[in-house]
Amino acid sequence: MSDMMRVAMYYNNRDVRLEQLPIPRIGAGEILVKVIASGICGSDVLEWYRIKKAPLVLGHEIAGEIAEVGPEVERFHAGQRVFVSHHLPCNTCRYCRAGNHTVCQTLHTTNFDPGGFAEYLRAPRINVDRGTFVLPDEVSYEEATFIEPLACVVRGQRVAGFRPGQSVLVLGSGISGLLHVMLARACGAGKVIATDISAWRRDCAAKYGADAVLDATEDVPGRVREINGGYLADLVVVCAGALSAFKQALKSVDRGGTVLCFATTDPGVEIPLPANEFWRNSIRVMPSYANSPYDAEVALELIRSRRVEVASLITHRLPLERCAEGFRLVAEAGESIKVIIEPHG
Repeated sequence: MSDMMRVAMYYNNRDVRLEQLPIPRIGAGEILVKVIASGICGSDVLEWYRIKKAPLVLGHEIAGEIAEVGPEVERFHAGQRVFVSHHLPCNTCRYCRAGNHTVCQTLHTTNFDPGGFAEYLRAPRINVDRGTFVLPDEVSYEEATFIEPLACVVRGQRVAGFRPGQSVLVLGSGISGLLHVMLARACGAGKVIATDISAWRRDCAAKYGADAVLDATEDVPGRVREINGGYLADLVVVCAGALSAFKQALKSVDRGGTVLCFATTDPGVEIPLPANEFWRNSIRVMPSYANSPYDAEVALELIRSRRVEVASLITHRLPLERCAEGFRLVAEAGESIKVIIEPHG
């Protein structure tokens, strides 16, 4: 093995360069992973968020093969097929003990070295200890790249208190919106309604389980009432970062319902909240960020059992040298759903 490897270095959404870095050296409790597949996440092209730390190697939806294990690693060995989580909680702070693992300071400081858009990465001890999962034979490397994004969706619906039979409205039918549609359908939702400004993405939402699809520019609350027997939605999931989507969500949630802010706005944007109306109608508004190891385990089983069939969501498979093209596809949000980078492809 050479001492150097290829990486895709992110400078901004329009500038992703193929460069070389030394292959990371691993220490005690760590593993070296040969990255076979790495998904581009919508958050990877959230430029205001990413550019603050540029240049850097992004990529956190990864699957690969263990190339080497360090001293003190007992549960894993070279050659195993694995998924590795990038952010892990400490499990001992006041936030973790309260079940709020995703606000744990440790979770916000853990990561890969360097990132998933590289031929190899080093998984630190904490990632090996509680964030490394051996892939079952029936889960491919490509399918395993969905564990992290699906785990975030699992957590979102879990903390929102989703229950079978509830009606669900998903605003935005990109990859996260489609996963919300698929999970809600798999878990016994009543009516599942999805929106998007793109006709192509609306067609995708219908294909993957939405009972009805709406143009995001029409009277969504009124159409939801028509479709849902006179009621608004029990759970509204915001998967679009536009302020208009958040405002639309507040008008589309039924009494006793929940608005789940799965997407985020640009920094500094404030959402006007009808506090008195929501107080009287027992409406919750809540965010969901990231996931916990428990959610990753649930996501892996959903994929393994084909309860959520993810492989067909892949629209593009690109080698590492075409990573810039992949970023452009995701940033433009055109006719692509999931873009997979194959560093050794």
